[in-house]
Amino acid sequence: MRNRFSCLVWCIALLTIAEGTALPAQMDDVSFVASCDGTSQRYIRILPDEYNEDEEHDLLISLHGHGSDREQPATGMQDEFRATRDIAQRYRMILVCPDYRAKTSWMGPQAEADVVQIINDIKQRYHIGRVFISGASMGGAGSLTFAALHPELIDGVASMNGTANHLEYEGFQDAIAESFGGAKTKIPEEYKKRSAEYFPERFTMPVAIAAGGKDESVPAASVVRLAETLKKIGARVLLLYRPDGGHSTSYDDATAALEFITRRTP
Repeated sequence: MRNRFSCLVWCIALLTIAEGTALPAQMDDVSFVASCDGTSQRYIRILPDEYNEDEEHDLLISLHGHGSDREQPATGMQDEFRATRDIAQRYRMILVCPDYRAKTSWMGPQAEADVVQIINDIKQRYHIGRVFISGASMGGAGSLTFAALHPELIDGVASMNGTANHLEYEGFQDAIAESFGGAKTKIPEEYKKRSAEYFPERFTMPVAIAAGGKDESVPAASVVRLAETLKKIGARVLLLYRPDGGHSTSYDDATAALEFITRRTP
């Protein structure tokens, strides 16, 4: 119970920006009408400091954890998201931080549709090269789910402390059932569809996975198995597994994961 509570506290904490730390100058809170149901949804868009509309820029999508929203990856001081923002600036990427439907979305069908729509909208507005997706905790799981469902849209995926198997995972079941449209006993096919472990052949893009052996909130077993399977089939994969690690990824590991998926050399 203590570890589950700690996970929830970590996920919902939208920490105050440290004194003296400037917010990106080109950060906008964007509202859009979701094509799947007509509801109003939001994401934060951060342009790089050296943005040039005449040049091609890669797109990096960063997904928040359970209980949080778009502000966590955009302004939160957790190592995973600080590293994400730094990588986006370093390589002059456009960074997008979606609500992806709810604070407890877990990349259900509506969240999936929203992210597809956001990618298409950003591509229409900006000169986009490659598209990457990353996230931590619920966002780490969602990143793998989305990449497995839409490999044609994604050029690299980084999952930090997520799950790759929703049939196996037992955490936050009420929230996941609401997002997926029912309990796993009622619609197991939907839970399998959103479980990246069952579809390793769809990971045609570089994959980076960070996980902790002592993570009791989102156990690492499924993502470790996925990484091992990807290695066997010759996929490009980086596994950063820390046997004594918990439900977090260090700044250095998060940076290494993002560097791995975004670099252009094999």
